[in-house]
Amino acid sequence: MKKFDLLGATAIALLIASPAFGQTAPAQVEPQAEDESTESEEIIVTASKREQTLQDTPISVAVASRAQIEQSQIRDLIDLQTLVPSLKVGQLQSSANTNFIIRGFGNGANNPGIEPSVGVFIDGVYRSRSAAQIGDLPNINRVEVLRGPQSTLFGKNASAGIISIVTAEPKFDLGGTIEAVYGNFDSVIIKGDVTGPITETVAFSLAGNYNKRDGFGRDLNLNTDTNDRNRYGIRGQLLFEPSPDLKIRLIGDFDNIDEVCCTVANVVDGATGNVVRALGGRINSNQPFSRNSFGNVESVNDIDNYGISAQINYNLTDALSLTSISAYRAVDSVTNQDSDFTSADLIGSNLGTTKIDTYTQELRIASDFDGPLNFLLGGYYFDEKIDFKNQLTFGRDFRGYVNLLSQGGITTLERTILGLPAGTFGAVGQGSFDDFKFKDRSFSIFGQVDFELGEKVTFTAGFNYTDDKKKVRSNSRSTDAFSAVDLVAVGRGVITQTAIATTVGQLLMLPGPASAAQVAGFAGANPAGFAQVQAGATAFAAANQTNPAVNQLLALQPLQFLPPFLNFPNAVEDGRTSDQDLSYTLRLAYKASSRINLYATYATGFKASSFNLSRDSRPTLANFIPGSPVTNPAASPIRTAGLALPNLTAGTRFADPEEATNYEIGIKGNYPGFAFNLAIFQQELKGFQSNVFQGAGFVLGNAEKQRTKGFEFDASITPIKALNFTVAFTYLDPQFIKFTGGSAFNPATNTVGRANLTGLKPSGISDFSIAVGGTYTQNIGGDKKIIFHADYDYSSPFQIALGVPFKADPETLNASITFVPAKGFELSVFGRNLTEPKFNPVIFPSVAQPGSISGYPSPPRTYGVSGRFKF
Repeated sequence: MKKFDLLGATAIALLIASPAFGQTAPAQVEPQAEDESTESEEIIVTASKREQTLQDTPISVAVASRAQIEQSQIRDLIDLQTLVPSLKVGQLQSSANTNFIIRGFGNGANNPGIEPSVGVFIDGVYRSRSAAQIGDLPNINRVEVLRGPQSTLFGKNASAGIISIVTAEPKFDLGGTIEAVYGNFDSVIIKGDVTGPITETVAFSLAGNYNKRDGFGRDLNLNTDTNDRNRYGIRGQLLFEPSPDLKIRLIGDFDNIDEVCCTVANVVDGATGNVVRALGGRINSNQPFSRNSFGNVESVNDIDNYGISAQINYNLTDALSLTSISAYRAVDSVTNQDSDFTSADLIGSNLGTTKIDTYTQELRIASDFDGPLNFLLGGYYFDEKIDFKNQLTFGRDFRGYVNLLSQGGITTLERTILGLPAGTFGAVGQGSFDDFKFKDRSFSIFGQVDFELGEKVTFTAGFNYTDDKKKVRSNSRSTDAFSAVDLVAVGRGVITQTAIATTVGQLLMLPGPASAAQVAGFAGANPAGFAQVQAGATAFAAANQTNPAVNQLLALQPLQFLPPFLNFPNAVEDGRTSDQDLSYTLRLAYKASSRINLYATYATGFKASSFNLSRDSRPTLANFIPGSPVTNPAASPIRTAGLALPNLTAGTRFADPEEATNYEIGIKGNYPGFAFNLAIFQQELKGFQSNVFQGAGFVLGNAEKQRTKGFEFDASITPIKALNFTVAFTYLDPQFIKFTGGSAFNPATNTVGRANLTGLKPSGISDFSIAVGGTYTQNIGGDKKIIFHADYDYSSPFQIALGVPFKADPETLNASITFVPAKGFELSVFGRNLTEPKFNPVIFPSVAQPGSISGYPSPPRTYGVSGRFKF
C-alpha cells in the first residue's frame, strides 16, 4: 500500500473515533453479491450526467440501492429519509402535499404556485410538484440524493438539491419480478414487472403496483378510518436499439391515489374549545400524539398523476453523444377536508381542485475525448400551466360559534347597528371562492467543462443561464358579508353618535344620554351649539376609532376570516414576474491515489420567483397602505386607482427568487471492505422562500439570508464477505442570518404573527442525524441462505415551530429477516418504525380557533410478511 493510502486510512480511522462525529452512517454501497470480492464493490451513479463510480463523482451524493430499498421495505420517498439522514420528508395535510428538505433547506408544499427548492427527477424527467413525486414506483434501480445547489448539470435549476430516481430500463432477456406483501392494518401490497424482447432491436417492460391498507387513525364521530393507503400505478416502456449508436426509450405511466388523509391531533385546546363543546362539538382535547380525532366530513384525496417521455441517445461520433429527453406530465387532484378538525360543523368545506400540465424538453451534447478536455453542453425548456380552484365555506355551526365567541356581538352588529336581516353574517355556504390561472415558461442553457491539469488534478467549470417568466390571473371572491364590514368606520359612527347623545344629555341635564328625539330637538332649537357638539364628537371618534377600549367593535376583527380579495392583474399589479440568472460551479478534484479522491467546490444555484396562489395573496405595502382613508390618508397606487376594498391588507403576491451559494470540500475513499465519503460545507440561501400557515391561510415571503454550516459523513464496512455495515452522520448548524419579515407563534396567544427571526435557528432541523444499518447473509447450503437486516435512524430533538416549547425527538428502527429457499425466490418478515416514537413533526394554529394548536401525530409501527420471485 502506498504511503498516502496508509495516511488516508489512519486519518479516517481518527475521524470515526473523534467525539465530534459521534457515530457514523449509509455510505450507500450495495451489499456485495455472494460471488464478488470486496475489491469489486462499485456503485455506478449518473449524478454527473455520465456513468461514474460513486468514488469518482466529486459531488456530495448519497445513493440508496435497489437492495437497500428492498431490505428496508422502502415504499415511497417518505420512507427514503431513514437511509439518507440529510434528507427530511414531511407529509402535510393531504396526500398531495409532501415537503422535501436537504441540509435544512426545502419548501414547495401547500401552495401550487411554489416550485420546490429540492428538485425531483424520475428517469431524467423533472416532477414539478409534490403530488407528482410521491407515488409508489415499481422496479427502482437506485435513488441518488445530490446535496447542495445543482445547476450546471440539470437544466431545471435547483437551489437546495436534487433527488434523482432511476428505474430499470427494458432488457432483451425475458425476466421479471413479482412481490406480494401482507401486513398489519390489513396492508396488501402487490408489485410486479416483466421485461423481454419484442424483436432483436426492440424490448419492452411493463410494471404495476397496488398498495392498500386500513387507516391507522380513527374518526370517532364518523366511525371511519383515517390515514389509509389506496394507491395503484402502471408503467410501460419500449426500448429501441436499431444500431449500436442509437437508443430510444419511451415511457408511459399512470398512478392514482384515493385516500383519507391526514389525521390531525389537538396539541393545545385553547379557550375556543369550550365554545365548540357548547355547540355540541367534540375535540380529542390535548392529545398531541393520538391518532383518534373527531370530524363531521371525511377527507378526500383523489390524485391522478400521469405522463409520457421519450429519451433519445445518439452517438454522433466515437467521442460525441447527443441526448434528448422530451416529456409531458399532468397532475389532476381533488382534495377536501374538515379543516376545523372538530365534530362541530364550523368549516363546511375546504375543497381544492388542481390541474397541472407540464411540458419539458432537454437537449445536451457530451464528449468523451481521450485528451485532457471534456465537456457537456445543454439546453432546457419548461412550460407549465396550472389551474387551481379552492373554496373555504362556513358550516351550519359557524354562525352560532362566532356569536358565542363575540357574546352576541355579531347579532348586535347585524341587527341593531347595521339594520341587516337576521342571518346575514356567518350563513351556511358563505366563504371564499378562489380561482387562479398560472403560466410559467422558462429556458436555460447549461454546461460544464472538465480540464485535466495533470495526471491527478481536474478543474471543472460550469454554468447555467436561466430565463423564467410567470404570469397569474385571479378570479376570486369572498361572500362572507361580515368580513367585508369595516369595523373601524362603523365603530367611528357608533362612537360619534354615542358621544353626541352623551354630550346632549349632559347639556340638557338628563340622567343619561339623550334619546334620538331629544337630540333632534336640541339640534333644532340650538343649531350652533349642536354644530359644536357634533364637531367635538366627530373629532373624539376619529381619535379613538382604533382604540379597543373605546371602539368595542374591534374585538370582532379576529373573526373576520375571509375579507374581500383584490383580483389581479389590475391597474396597478400586472401579475407577472420575469427572472434571469447566471449560476456557476467551480471545482478542483484531486485523485490522490487509486483509493483516495478529494475535491473542493464553489457553486451557486437559483430558483425563480414563486406566486402565492391562495386567499392570502395580498398587494405589497409599496402598492397599498392598509387602514381606512380617515386613519391612514397616505396615498398609495391602489388607493389612487380606486381599487381599495374594505379590510384589504398588505402582504405579498409572490416571493422573490432564491439564490444559493455553497462552499464545500470533500474526500472519498475506497479500500477493500471499507468505503467512505466526507463533505464539509457552508451553504447559504439569499431570499429563501418561506411559506407559513397563520390559521386561515399561507403567507409567502422571503428570508433575506439563511445559512447552514455542517458536514456529512457516510461509510460502508464489509469486514467479511457475508457482513456489511453502513453508517451515515449529518451535522447541521442552521441560522437565519437575516429574516425581518418572518412569522412565529406568539406564546401568549398561540397564534402566528409577524416576527423578526434574525439570528434564530429555523424550526424543524436537528443538530445531528445518524443512520446505521447492517446486513448479514448466512449460507445454509446450495442456493439457500438467510439474510438478516436492520437499520436505525435517529435525529436529535428539534423545535417544531418557532415561539413554542414543543420539540420532536424522532427515531426509526427497521428490521427484516429474509429466507432464500432457491435462487430468485425470497420470503421475508419485516418491521418498520418498531420503537414507535411519539412526536408531532408539524404543528400549526387551529383553523378558526384562536389560541388552539393542531398537529400531525407520528406514524405507528408496521410489520408484515412478503414474498418476492425473480425470474
